[in-house]
Amino acid sequence: MPQTTRALVVLNEGQIGLQTVDVPTALSNEATILVKAISLNRGEVKRALTLSQAGARPGWDFSGVVETSATDGSGPEVGSRVVGTLSIGAWAETLRVPTSQLAVLPDSVSFAQAATLPVAGLTALMALRKGGLLLGRKVLVDGASGGVGHYAVQMAAAAGAVVYAHVRKPEQSAALAPYCNGGVIVAPTLEGAKASGPYHLIVDSIGGSALGAALSMLTNSGACVTFGISESVSCTFNSAEFFRAAGTSLHGVMMWDEIRRGESAAESLSLLVRLIEQGKLAPQIEIEASWSEGQAIAEQLMARAYTGKAVLHID
Repeated sequence: MPQTTRALVVLNEGQIGLQTVDVPTALSNEATILVKAISLNRGEVKRALTLSQAGARPGWDFSGVVETSATDGSGPEVGSRVVGTLSIGAWAETLRVPTSQLAVLPDSVSFAQAATLPVAGLTALMALRKGGLLLGRKVLVDGASGGVGHYAVQMAAAAGAVVYAHVRKPEQSAALAPYCNGGVIVAPTLEGAKASGPYHLIVDSIGGSALGAALSMLTNSGACVTFGISESVSCTFNSAEFFRAAGTSLHGVMMWDEIRRGESAAESLSLLVRLIEQGKLAPQIEIEASWSEGQAIAEQLMARAYTGKAVLHID
């Protein structure tokens, strides 16, 4: 008989819930993980509730304990506390995970903290790396109250940048202010940040008018990195301001594409874990609940009822 486990599964349109599913046979490079916590990301939740068919297995982020190590000898040993990511199906009690997508956790980093790292933390890290050396350079992060934005602000500060964050609501600024030595800019659009520019690096998670504004705020050889389209899939921008800055560039970042091109998920996750351990990175956890409440928490995320991360514990 195949091994089975419980998982959060798409039941029908707009609904997710717990079901028993089969666990695939482990490949030689895969460890078996007993999951302790998962976190929710807007992209996966939107897909699960609005685009997926019944039976689909959502989920990207998880933390847990190694039950069985990979037979090829790679990766963490049995009993190791780990954090990891899968491109699909991570919301389950038992997972088979390539060891290249796992990092070991020290006891000082909780399962809840770790579960917030993979997609949000890796995306922020990959975006910042497009800017090269950030020491003393101006970095602007829009959508900074979101999961990726909050991590990007903290990591830019840890890299020695002069950090600016843009938010639309005054109440969102307090959580970002400690990391923004440039300042938190509260304005209805990203145009409100132009007076503080130009910027060496702009990290955009909104698209639309925000991306259009960002492309006119870069310094010579500056870069804009975009990875979100929450406002719109298209934008209009002043091409003269963009190319007259000389050497400017626009990058699109998708985490899984970067990993397929050689970015090491394991190494990058290990770096993020060390930053938490050193007190340079602080996960912003807004909600912790049982995964049996997954439907309600997912609906709250889609309604933007909270700004930090939601962590669901496997019980």
